[in-house]
Amino acid sequence: MKLTAASATLITLVSQCIFTSAAPSSPVALASAPTSTSTAKLNALAQSQGKLYFGTATDNPELTDTPYVAILDDNTMFGQITAANSMKWDATEPALGEFTFDQADVIFNLSQSNGQILRDAWDVVNEPFNDDGTFGTDVFLSVLGTNYINITLNAARAADSNAKLYINEFNIEFPGPKSTAMQNLVKSLKASGTPIDGIGLQSHFIVGEVPSMAALVQNMEAFTALGVEVAITELDVRMMTLPSTPALLAQQKTDYETVISACMAVSDCVGVTIWDFTDKFSWVPGAFPGQGAACPWDEVCPFYTLIDVISINVEISQNLVQKPAFDGIAIGLAT
Repeated sequence: MKLTAASATLITLVSQCIFTSAAPSSPVALASAPTSTSTAKLNALAQSQGKLYFGTATDNPELTDTPYVAILDDNTMFGQITAANSMKWDATEPALGEFTFDQADVIFNLSQSNGQILRDAWDVVNEPFNDDGTFGTDVFLSVLGTNYINITLNAARAADSNAKLYINEFNIEFPGPKSTAMQNLVKSLKASGTPIDGIGLQSHFIVGEVPSMAALVQNMEAFTALGVEVAITELDVRMMTLPSTPALLAQQKTDYETVISACMAVSDCVGVTIWDFTDKFSWVPGAFPGQGAACPWDEVCPFYTLIDVISINVEISQNLVQKPAFDGIAIGLAT
């Protein structure tokens, strides 16, 4: 079946909605989805509890969305921002020897004008391991061996003596071979005198499959015992099936609370970054087709009937409403 542009847009908009089974013949007042009841400012709350920041990823194409930017600019909500893509290698050196920082500078300038920390420069090495704890194959490993990590960290320290130097990785948030491999790498770096300040725990989780708070705390403390700090760097909690349901939203709230509470329980967990704050700009649907609704702000107004949507009896709007997950974050930050 060939979709028109309007049809494709409609499908995108409704893909994460909650539908009721009723079939009214005319537009009606529809039930609202479970939403946040908290009025907390998340960064202000995190800092009041001794953390350095609560922040979010963002990206240049999103900065034309006025309602989105109004939330992003509030430094009591987000005290730190991370450029999702514009400071990556392919963005800053699109061709060999040709450098451009125009898009990166936009994010930098935004952070400066808002009084927010810019975190990108912290992650010197990203995702060096396979899930089994072996080193991932890439050009750096092929040419330089595992010493590329030492070389990179030493070069970063020489370039900026004040920068926090992090290694960032996913699936190291809980005990297992990949976390053990990262801990062993930290020990090796420390023994060789190579500078390393922190480990970034990406924390891309699935609703209902978040490790226990005890496991998360144990794992963080295993890193901090080695003399490094940790940070939650890319937190989201995605739903494996869509549309959302009240039960899934409730579980997502619990999951966010668990992760945030774990960081709050570890003094050297310095802060939390969510991987964008709204489903509207989440990376998840593109990476995991059929999954999504991973962020604490929503994308569309849920609880429409499918018949209403098909007949266009209701207005679909991307409304940036806080979901119950927001309450989970606020509760976790207050612990």
